[in-house]
Amino acid sequence: MTTGFFWDERCFWHAGGNYVFTLPVGGLVQPQVTGGLPENPETKRRLKNLMDVTGLTNDLAAQTAAPAEWEDLLRVHPASYLSEFKRLSDAGGGELGRRTPFAAGGFEIATLSAGLSIAAVEAVLTGDLDNAYALSRPPGHHCLPDFPNGFCLLANIAIAIETAKARHGLGKVAVLDWDVHHGNGTEAIYYDRDDVLTISIHQEGNYPTDTGAITDRGRGAGEGYNMNVPLPAGAGHTAYLAVMDEIVRPALDAFQPDMIIVACGFDASACDPLARMLATADTFQQMTLSIKDAAADLCDGKLVLVHEGGYSEMYVPFCGHATLEALSGSAITAPDPMAETFAIRQPSARFDAFLREIVRDAADVLRTPST
Repeated sequence: MTTGFFWDERCFWHAGGNYVFTLPVGGLVQPQVTGGLPENPETKRRLKNLMDVTGLTNDLAAQTAAPAEWEDLLRVHPASYLSEFKRLSDAGGGELGRRTPFAAGGFEIATLSAGLSIAAVEAVLTGDLDNAYALSRPPGHHCLPDFPNGFCLLANIAIAIETAKARHGLGKVAVLDWDVHHGNGTEAIYYDRDDVLTISIHQEGNYPTDTGAITDRGRGAGEGYNMNVPLPAGAGHTAYLAVMDEIVRPALDAFQPDMIIVACGFDASACDPLARMLATADTFQQMTLSIKDAAADLCDGKLVLVHEGGYSEMYVPFCGHATLEALSGSAITAPDPMAETFAIRQPSARFDAFLREIVRDAADVLRTPST
């Protein structure tokens, strides 16, 4: 098996504004010496560094890619938005939308991030690679066509899908989003369409606070092709795997996609600063194995993972390494230094039973035709 790994040092150079956590500096919010948004280059750079140290990088087809072209971007984003983004970028940087600052050259870095996703999807679709991982930064799953938010400036996955459809006639695509925050951008882009199934597993009421309801099922031709699985804070390993078994796999079996793409955020981990979930590196590894099996059964293994969130500089590298081990089948491991501690912190048997009931109820709701 050949697994591609698409990355570029320039993506780590994307810079945000003067923030502390997610609050702009000012008033009573004092600047930090090492301040900035939680979305910073270190989680991604440390993942790549860990892969280099263990040797996992050598088991992958590591490469960069060309930036997304203007015509690729226009398949998802209006020219007015792209032009304003480029204007501000050329003028030294700025901020569009909400919590989406960028420095000079931010437009070019964002197009490179989208380009990594495009190249990963194209290489798998054409058979040059069996599967692939795109270490895209800035992320993309919150970005609406004309409004960036949640650290996302371009809708990387949607751009990759629409480019593959235009260039190669890609048919049905399933997008599974296991980032802890609702994939509102991807949902909005495909809400009226039946050729892209969107499934988001997220912490209920986290971000955005006004999207991600289980009752949001799509509209018109897209009715029934949007699935949200909001989980309560504190959900852990067992709950996530139950969602994969009881909701995700049956939905994929029914949809019969030609390709599966995962919006791969690691912010559901037990020590992420922007969420309150209890997933572990093993959780992400098991979910990857599950979706890899689904891809093998349904679409000749055509599977691409695109990096989204995850804000623990210590733990994201281990979650990402475990994911890439599973994706590639490599025997090279990076043992989770927090495995024992996070196992102790998993939900109690009583809470796990409650979480399983929530998953079963969600499965029942999502199996029922929307009205």
